[in-house]
Amino acid sequence: MTLPRIGITMGDPSGVGPEVVMKALAHPEVHAFCRPLVIGDRKRLDKAGAITGAKPVKLECIDLGLVEEALPFGKVSAAAGEAAYRYIEHAVKLALAREIDAICTAPINKEALNAAGHRYPGHTELLAKLTGTKEVSLTLLSPKLRVIHVTAHIGLLDAIEKIDAALVERTIARGRELLIRAGIGPRRAGTPDPRIGVCGINPHAGEGGLFGRGEEESKIVPAVAAARARGWQVEGPLPADSLFYLAARGDYDLVVAMYHDQGHGPVKAMGLEHGVNVTAGLPIVRTSVDHGTAFDIAGTGKADERSMIEALRQAAALAPRR
Repeated sequence: MTLPRIGITMGDPSGVGPEVVMKALAHPEVHAFCRPLVIGDRKRLDKAGAITGAKPVKLECIDLGLVEEALPFGKVSAAAGEAAYRYIEHAVKLALAREIDAICTAPINKEALNAAGHRYPGHTELLAKLTGTKEVSLTLLSPKLRVIHVTAHIGLLDAIEKIDAALVERTIARGRELLIRAGIGPRRAGTPDPRIGVCGINPHAGEGGLFGRGEEESKIVPAVAAARARGWQVEGPLPADSLFYLAARGDYDLVVAMYHDQGHGPVKAMGLEHGVNVTAGLPIVRTSVDHGTAFDIAGTGKADERSMIEALRQAAALAPRR
């Protein structure tokens, strides 16, 4: 059995992507669990290496040669957005052709992506389009919290309108499958199946109908009932404020969040260093760092590579074995 081949997209070349890639690949442990292949621009990587002082143990790169050497760090540009898109597009082609076993993405800038004419709110929707996948779920994994989102990059009013029982049930199923595929077992002794807690939409999960307009009863209760009918360990709807505490304590292996900030806030409050973003539901494996392009520090060498290392580790764990 060979080590999984992980394609690393360089991200927005004006952000911290090139720096975290170079710093991560300087860690020998990374090369012990995967074979990294960067899809990006070699000159930009070399420049990031000079800035950070990072000397990768080994650097294999598909050089697309898209970036002008004078392109500044820390500024939004259509040129950088186009390059970021092309890196992802190329990596997806390789993954679908099984020439790589998984994709690990450095951060992109949504404004730059849109300036280049690619109208996507983020990686999740872009990857779904490129792979022809109808529905995917944004998932965050960290040492103490694992969260899958029913909705993600849409406004709050739109999210509440979009949520329905069938979507919640499909999200629960995708999250459970991801945990099992990753070999993430229950953290609570005596539980044979992952324990999944489902958030309510309203404060206190509606407080028995006192808050909201019956969203919990119509949109979440039927989904939980259907999941439990399959024999799965699913509970909800539960008040989000207490559910995240219980999950971080170890009572639940996965939290199903209803909208973006409900799930992202608790995970990011616990620290970005070890957070990993996984897109559940794709026909390929994709993980990502759990931070943005950080234009305020891009080009300074200060970017923290720990989230990239964890994203590579998770990609290797999820990748099919050859």
